[in-house]
Amino acid sequence: MSRFYFWQQWLFYTSILFALAGILFGIYGNNPLFVHYTNALADIFWNSDQIPGSTEPFRAFIWAPFGGTLACCYILLAFIAYYPFARRERWSWYAIAIAFGIWIIIDSAACIVYKVYFQVYIINVFSLLVKALPLIFTRKYFNKT
Repeated sequence: MSRFYFWQQWLFYTSILFALAGILFGIYGNNPLFVHYTNALADIFWNSDQIPGSTEPFRAFIWAPFGGTLACCYILLAFIAYYPFARRERWSWYAIAIAFGIWIIIDSAACIVYKVYFQVYIINVFSLLVKALPLIFTRKYFNKT
């Protein structure tokens, strides 16, 4: 049971960390932690090393709901990991797997269409691994007996 507990805690604490990153991104997305992300988007969409000043109000706006959505998703996931997942309620395993599967497909498809490949390689694959590992290693605890 200690292996299950490790992965349940992994799921919970990584969700808290991702939620905090979402809050930071939503409140202050134009900070040194996200400068490489911003610069990569500027290069892809504007062939520039910075996002044009004329689009700055839109960038500042859009990152607020994006960060808020990230925070919402991961806070919800933290609660699922902490309570029903810890009690090995089957629906919690499926809810996490299906929600992240849908996100990966939609986000990665948009990234490929708009040629934002770095987001697929760095953010999506990293996020998928962080959330898929606990699902893979806890699957057997959710089987009906």
